[in-house]
Amino acid sequence: MITRLSHATVYVQDYDQALEFYTQKLGFEVRQDVKMDGGFRWLTVAPKSQPDLEIILYEPQATGRMDEATANQIRALVQRGALGAGVFDTDDCRKTYEELKGKGVEFVSPPKEQGYGVEAIFKDNSGNWFSLTQRPQQ
Repeated sequence: MITRLSHATVYVQDYDQALEFYTQKLGFEVRQDVKMDGGFRWLTVAPKSQPDLEIILYEPQATGRMDEATANQIRALVQRGALGAGVFDTDDCRKTYEELKGKGVEFVSPPKEQGYGVEAIFKDNSGNWFSLTQRPQQ
């Protein structure tokens, strides 16, 4: 039986630029940063409040996981903003929106009331988009 999700992958254009975005702008911490053979890098980050989750920042490249043509296609999709990467929860969407915007995070959509709470949408520096969501009070 599956009990939890421990890792999720976000494709990035550049490891160092992604690392700067996720740590300096979003305030995540680095969990692992290991340089492997062939230019591959095992780089994971996560919100400090989630010790059981790691987000793998991965530059698509020809490895045992994919060929070069596939890596090029993924890079192109990421760059065009075609890949949504996830949803981050916050206690106060409008406040977090202002804080992140002040740090230079690019928002596609400002906070809006939705049926499931308040949502704003932003992009990372690779082109991935994320929802920033404040769930309604119960």
